Amino acid sequence: MKTATIPATRVNPALRQAVEDNLQEGETLSNFLVESLQLNLNRRKAEQAFLAKGMASREQARSTGEYVSSDEVLDGLKQKLAAAKQKAG
Repeated sequence: MKTATIPATRVNPALRQAVEDNLQEGETLSNFLVESLQLNLNRRKAEQAFLAKGMASREQARSTGEYVSSDEVLDGLKQKLAAAKQKAG
């Protein structure tokens, strides 16, 4: 597959220097930028999926009239946390 280029982007010299100062051994600025783009894209996709799931849940609750109170949700989360802590020892 052919590769494509990302347009050159002007950044503050201090930001560029900070990035260069924190590159890992053998890592290039280009590698860092590609990884950053992929991580940000993955985060945005996950965020969109989370929001879509929430909106679908809201619509289901509206159509059925069945809601779960925040107290019930928090109690369930507390129980899961306690079980995980107990399992971890």
